[in-house]
Amino acid sequence: MTPDTPRPGFSTRAIHAGQDADPATGATVVPIYATSTYTQEAPGKHKGYEYSRSGNPTRAALETCLAALEEGERGLAFASGLAATTAVLSTLKPGDEVAAASDLYGGTYRLLERVFKPWGLVVRYTDDPSPAGFARVVTPATKLAWIETPTNPLLQILDIAAITAIAHKAGALLAVDNTFASPYLQQPLKLGADLVVHSTTKYLGGHSDVVGGAVIGAGELLKPIAFYQNAAGGVPGPFDAYLTLRGLKTLAVRMDRHCANARRLAAWLTEQPQVERVFYPGLPSHPGHELAMRQMRDFGGMISMRMMGGGEAARRFLPRTRLFSLAESLGGVESLVCHPATMTHASIPAELRQARGVDDGLIRLSVGIEDADDLQEDLRQALASCG
Repeated sequence: MTPDTPRPGFSTRAIHAGQDADPATGATVVPIYATSTYTQEAPGKHKGYEYSRSGNPTRAALETCLAALEEGERGLAFASGLAATTAVLSTLKPGDEVAAASDLYGGTYRLLERVFKPWGLVVRYTDDPSPAGFARVVTPATKLAWIETPTNPLLQILDIAAITAIAHKAGALLAVDNTFASPYLQQPLKLGADLVVHSTTKYLGGHSDVVGGAVIGAGELLKPIAFYQNAAGGVPGPFDAYLTLRGLKTLAVRMDRHCANARRLAAWLTEQPQVERVFYPGLPSHPGHELAMRQMRDFGGMISMRMMGGGEAARRFLPRTRLFSLAESLGGVESLVCHPATMTHASIPAELRQARGVDDGLIRLSVGIEDADDLQEDLRQALASCG
């Protein structure tokens, strides 16, 4: 594009960024380059690729598209979301501190506490996700602030711009796990964040058929992460990159439907006597509703709810859904139901988990793109079993 060319819209970038016709054949869809190595014309003289751990054209197309969607300078693809998180944390040194909100994905907590803490990383958590709460745990030794918004599984909304300012004042970077929102609903880099991390397994892939991760940001900041990507080798294969790239093409239309279904179901669930509380930022009663309206396009497809009868009610409810499959993960076209305490957040010690609000009565819904009437009826009949 020239400086005077209008920037293409989100869906246009999702379909075209990094995805020019294949120069060798004219293939409209980026081919799956199923090769581990590349023939060189002479030692050190090649066409940009040497070995597929270091670079692959299918993966390069995905990385270009991811950067375009998050409006970052560069994107890096990984074999999973946790591989992407590991790459970011591996740029730190023993003794460095990370500031994080306490409500976060159980796999991230496990990585921080059982992999990086023994290695020498210091992690400070805040139960108060407000900017003031972060200010209390940021110290001169803080090198990275790590947040999710919306958070997993309590769907708290964190102020990206304000927490960025706090981190930068301390000389630290801010990384945002944007998995729950997707770049269609929220673009943290535009709000000041330094790095964006995704489990591309979720909304970006969108079809529950591929595992992957990504880090997006400024080119200079990504240099050490790119070095780690190549040195450690936790990269996606070309078929994984192809599936994720295919999913990106329909991200916008899928997210619109996810959000519309979730808004309807969240409002309906607040009226059900078996439900004690509904966690959904699209509800006016949600404490982060106004902030979500400012920094998100819509409110997402994730809902959490606490059952009136606690863990016993949850155990009755969970096996009885028919369209909501009882499974880990989220963000696919099909609806899923999850019990965080025994599934996604089981790696957090029970006392700590419960103190943070992830108790046995909490249920997490990933609302798919099925017909909303059918999803509501499925929840109705399952809730009926809870009295």
